[in-house]
Amino acid sequence: RFSLQASGGGVVQVGGSLRLSCAASDITFDYWSIAWFRQAPGKEREGVSCINLSKWGDETTYYTDAMKGRVTISVDDAVNTVNLQLNNLKPEDTAVYYCAGVGRKYFHCAGYGGHGMDYWGNGTLVTVSS
Repeated sequence: RFSLQASGGGVVQVGGSLRLSCAASDITFDYWSIAWFRQAPGKEREGVSCINLSKWGDETTYYTDAMKGRVTISVDDAVNTVNLQLNNLKPEDTAVYYCAGVGRKYFHCAGYGGHGMDYWGNGTLVTVSS
């Protein structure tokens, strides 16, 4: 069964960087999409980035305005992992970050609050200290 496992969170100082990872297992889809979301205390879940993938190696990336310019999504096909590089972190980036997936092309999959995403990984906490 397709599943996701997020990791890489931690405590970082303002201006620092972190790389989050979302490891996928049992991928049986021709196309699939992985998105990263975050949820800060007392706030609604917010999409950060999305990547559409295929078994033929296609990749299309999307970014929401939440962290645009400070975040890069990428895939490591060798280990079926989608990475999210976070740079120039700010205190307002403190949140639990989740990865989510769906077994189809889903354009801008981080832009709909998580709707349409069928599989969710655990959260990983990012704390940015000033």
